[in-house]
Amino acid sequence: MAATAFSASKFTQSFSLNSTRSVDRPPLFPASHPLKTTPSSFLGSTRKLSLSSPSSSTSRRRRRPSRSPAVVAVSEVVKEKKSKSNVSLSNPLITNEEGLELYEDMVLGRSFEDMCAQMYYRGKMFGFVHLYNGQEAVSTGFIKLLKQEDCVVSTYRDHVHALSKGVPARAVMSELFGKTTGCCRGQGGSMHMFSKEHNLLGGFAFIGEGIPVATGAAFTSKYRREVLKEADCDHVTLAFFGDGTCNNGQFFECLNMAALWKLPIVFVVENNLWAIGMSHLRATSDPEIWKKGPAFGMPGVHVDGMDVLKVREVAKEAIGRARRGEGPTLVECETYRFRGHSLADPDELRDPAEKARYASRDPISALKKYMFENNLASEAELKAIDKKIDELVEDAVEFADESPLPARSQLLENVFADPRGFGIGPDGRYRCEDPKFTEGTAQV
Repeated sequence: MAATAFSASKFTQSFSLNSTRSVDRPPLFPASHPLKTTPSSFLGSTRKLSLSSPSSSTSRRRRRPSRSPAVVAVSEVVKEKKSKSNVSLSNPLITNEEGLELYEDMVLGRSFEDMCAQMYYRGKMFGFVHLYNGQEAVSTGFIKLLKQEDCVVSTYRDHVHALSKGVPARAVMSELFGKTTGCCRGQGGSMHMFSKEHNLLGGFAFIGEGIPVATGAAFTSKYRREVLKEADCDHVTLAFFGDGTCNNGQFFECLNMAALWKLPIVFVVENNLWAIGMSHLRATSDPEIWKKGPAFGMPGVHVDGMDVLKVREVAKEAIGRARRGEGPTLVECETYRFRGHSLADPDELRDPAEKARYASRDPISALKKYMFENNLASEAELKAIDKKIDELVEDAVEFADESPLPARSQLLENVFADPRGFGIGPDGRYRCEDPKFTEGTAQV
């Protein structure tokens, strides 16, 4: 079957520029592992940037010859381009302004999550709190390329996605504290960040829940452009989810629908190799998630999710495709979380050596090193950003701590569609405002 890689020459070239630093880690598969096929220093690295898209509707109907590859591997093209050209340090991949923006966003995410851990253990937050430490390159690399009108759908690990999309740190921290000044008035909490103003369509506690919502948002964009004739509506949706979600039905159904209707959506897999305490390699028949994109007729891309510059280059192409009306892309970002699944997880299942290897590849440290090597920033500039973020996060904590708790009457708001339904008394007031409402029940 004939297959084409989208923007192949430009895309492979940009990736080759980004591949100057090798991935330093031993193979995930031992030689005797049943899934081991070729030597690999990075999961799926034999197809580091592999894209596939049917060249025409006619080619879809043809039966694929048994020997034809299901995907187009561009890694050889990348290798050839690298051998023919030397990337000069005087031609960096980002400007000074872009580098500082990326650095500030990543540091904000890391510092915010570190503060969340402190506040959780001090009893300021309740329930489950899942932190994003180590995965900042994915959020920053994708979301900082979006427009205000573009949508983001997140998971239960959603604080940093909200921050990257522009939700103020005060509003996110207040939501975590359960205060009225939070982005959901304290009713969403850690796993349900939402902001209509910023087109953050929610964090979702159950895996896979958000993918249909994201697909619906992408359909809205296409409908407005093609049916309502809003020519300027080129809005894109990003759907974030983890490796554990990729074995769920919603994932496959929405990939099919998005490809069928050429929806402007990018499915971003944050593959941190662990689904709570289950290794990705033990849970998935084929651990290379990006291959599932070509199975539905869309490009599938694998990228080093610990490198914000590589993520950013892939994100540019995928978002650009969606914005031009060329359809969806599946991007697998292989990353790693530095903390346990949640703050209630003692994190005893992962090999300490594995954690140490990934800690040595900290995405923030890697970006800082790149910026210094390319004279994109001085140490004083980065220290000024660190100081600014520390003050911002401290301010967010103070603001959240001083903000008021929601009134008891808010308990039943946004629950019932009928304002005169259950929860509302004959006088039109909320039953919970009646002093006898909780009589005979445990004190809240």
